[in-house]
Amino acid sequence: MILHLDMDAFFASVEQLDDPSLRGRPVVVGGSGGRGVVSTASYEARRFGVHSGMPIATARKLCPGGVFLPGRRARYAELSRSVMAVLRDFSPLVEQASIDEAYLDATGTERLFGTVDRLVARIKANVRETTGGLTCSVGVAPVKFLAKICSDINKPDGVFILRPEAVDAFLCALPVRRLPGVGRRMAEQLASMGIVRVEQLRRVSAESLRARFGKWGVELHERAFGRDARQVTPEHEARSESSETTFERDTRDRAFMERILMAHAERVGASLRAQGIRGRTVTLKIKFADFHQITRSHTLSMPVASTQTLFEVGCRLLRAEPLPQPVRLLGLGLSGFDDAPVQAVLPGVFSSPGVGEVRDPAEEERRRRLDDALDAVRRRFGRAAVQRGRLFAGKERA
Repeated sequence: MILHLDMDAFFASVEQLDDPSLRGRPVVVGGSGGRGVVSTASYEARRFGVHSGMPIATARKLCPGGVFLPGRRARYAELSRSVMAVLRDFSPLVEQASIDEAYLDATGTERLFGTVDRLVARIKANVRETTGGLTCSVGVAPVKFLAKICSDINKPDGVFILRPEAVDAFLCALPVRRLPGVGRRMAEQLASMGIVRVEQLRRVSAESLRARFGKWGVELHERAFGRDARQVTPEHEARSESSETTFERDTRDRAFMERILMAHAERVGASLRAQGIRGRTVTLKIKFADFHQITRSHTLSMPVASTQTLFEVGCRLLRAEPLPQPVRLLGLGLSGFDDAPVQAVLPGVFSSPGVGEVRDPAEEERRRRLDDALDAVRRRFGRAAVQRGRLFAGKERA
């Protein structure tokens, strides 16, 4: 018995929760200006055709009376942790799939919490109480991919329970487009084969699907019959942490971009330190005015989470790029959170080709202590209580 919990319009719902004046109004999270893409739209905004992934400029045309907000990642992460804690009260087998969704294996919990209907009702009530009023939708099914499909059926604030004996009938009537992994292009290819519903997909052999779609074709065949061997994995390790900004206007101002990198380094570093993890690979993301995108990465010899180190490496990667066009978007991320052996480094500085010097472990420790002190001040007095001077530099040059 697998549950999939999905928070309803999470980012927008948090904004409406914290600011009652926004309740009942179309709220779009993802950018306060005319650039960027929609992260989340409230259900009021969705009535105008606004959806996640849509350019902000398009959303503004569809919903000119909407409230457009840049988002508050720290606040969303805080409430996400509260939701995950609620789920762990009901089962130790909880797998967080994203900031606003998770799987829970409730097999064998009937003696503790009663029927699945009662269990879901208790989970939803506890989530609402713990978060101060946020709602979620829950799907229940024998396997993970079906639970995810079910959680979307009665949104918002809905429940759909798919009993084992009803799986075949449910799947046969399901459009193939609803299967996870079947995007627009694959749906078009399947339609060209006369396959629109899962019932039709079942008539095609695994060998034929492999010949057409490769390895994914075999997995698609398994899904058609309701098979999914994936278990709910309690510990889902972070693969990367990143932050990015789409500028109000394209720019070539490198000093301005370095200030943006400092802001990104602050956000990424603070998030990693809160999770107690460090990484070794710093990645710079640049999107140009023509939407061409590049990434540049450098792997350090020691795992880090300090703001200053992330900033310095990001700046060196940026300075190495000629920037043939104005820049539209700039991002900074850190990955490499595995337990790979750390290369020993002698005191002093060492060089990394194409990037420049990186300071020694003693310097990194000093930076860690500084970050810890700043983090403590912000936790007590708010994020704006203390800021690095570089963020107060002059305005962007034209």
